Amino acid sequence: MENNKQLLVTASPHIRSKRTVANDMLDVIIALIPAGAVSVYYFGYRALVLILASVITCVLAETIFNKCTKRPNSVKDLSAVVTGILLAYNVPFTLPVWQLVIGSVFAIVICKMLYGGIGQNIVNPALGARAFLMASWSSTMTNFVPTERVATLKTVSDVSMLTAATPLSDPKSYTIMDLFIGHIPGCLGEISALALLIGALYLLVRKVIHIRIPLVYILTTTVILAIFGDKVNLEYILKNILSGGLILGAFYMATDYTTAPITPKGQIVFGFGCGLITAVIRLWGGYPEGVSYSILLMNLLVPVIEKHTRDRIFGKAKAKKGGKNEQ
Repeated sequence: MENNKQLLVTASPHIRSKRTVANDMLDVIIALIPAGAVSVYYFGYRALVLILASVITCVLAETIFNKCTKRPNSVKDLSAVVTGILLAYNVPFTLPVWQLVIGSVFAIVICKMLYGGIGQNIVNPALGARAFLMASWSSTMTNFVPTERVATLKTVSDVSMLTAATPLSDPKSYTIMDLFIGHIPGCLGEISALALLIGALYLLVRKVIHIRIPLVYILTTTVILAIFGDKVNLEYILKNILSGGLILGAFYMATDYTTAPITPKGQIVFGFGCGLITAVIRLWGGYPEGVSYSILLMNLLVPVIEKHTRDRIFGKAKAKKGGKNEQ
């Protein structure tokens, strides 16, 4: 070629980005800090102990698994840290540490690494571990203490005397402001809607997540609750949106790159399915919450959703009866 210039031919993708998995995971960690700070403020040092125990266990579990299977250590991508934080945010502050440690190992080893690691797991590891903990220790996973009674709790064994209904099971006991600032019983990361929304806004501005799945998810849940629930009560609808794990699930777990569709149409279908299942469980199920199970169920349907929502490929060879292919 002229001027000794060579044509460099490389494999796709040809458009590259400076963004990495570690950068995106770091942004998620930053976005989750406000919710964690609120939980520590209301529940005290034990909330911090649970968060740290979950994160450390997840990191160690991934490191040990990689070493045992002779794989490169992948903890530098920070995905194990995110899993640890999200799992801790999905448990009450009274949960025994040893149970959370077992749940963390389950999240990393069973829900993530056995499938090949990040990018290959079929369900969100934190939600898979939460479902495992609920099935194994449902009593300790549903011990929710009101924030104003935390100071009177001398030991975790005294929790049965102080537990109270959550806003989903008893919405009249709490105000909209209680749900915003976190002055309610609940899991560590779901008590303050305001803290979660601040983090969600950060992720949207940083373009780590797209608004499509959370918006469709929350709108679908809202519409179904409005039609089949308390139709004329705006407070009822707002409390259902701000209560439980809806905001945490919609913005931080349903948007997981690995276990959510990548096609725009698929994301809409995915969000709709999550909202539908959540609303059905909340309205007619025996369990007041439905976010975790709705996302897990839709995770399993992602391959089917993407198959029917991906763009059509033009120019694909079509077999002829004579044996030759035509374009």
